[in-house]
Amino acid sequence: MERYTRAFERFEKAYRKFKEIIENPLFPEIFKEEFVVEITTKRFEYTYESMWKTVKEFLRLRGIECNSPKSCFRELLKEGIISEEFEGILSDIIVLRNTLVHVYDEKQAKDIYQKLRTKEIQKTFEALIRSLEKEKP
Repeated sequence: MERYTRAFERFEKAYRKFKEIIENPLFPEIFKEEFVVEITTKRFEYTYESMWKTVKEFLRLRGIECNSPKSCFRELLKEGIISEEFEGILSDIIVLRNTLVHVYDEKQAKDIYQKLRTKEIQKTFEALIRSLEKEKP
């Protein structure tokens, strides 16, 4: 249980830091676009990594083993922990994260940055946090 609690706290903190960048209207005005894109995508990566590891721990405590983000999210949906309305965006989040790891092109990074700013991604992270809080193992 302690591993799960630590993982959940890391996920919440990572999400708060990601959201702080996304919602701060002054950040893009103060810093160069290149820096804003880099910081936002890095914070998204931290949020993603801590999210799926939290889900993995949560499911482990319920006796469900999963070894990849995709399998963990599939189990989460199957268990009814998160609504099916988030299934598509969870898949998109996986794709965005996997694409980010191999982005070496500035335009592609900017395109991903714009996608990360969508409300759907924030709603998905927030819904997952609420569901995990409600369903504590």
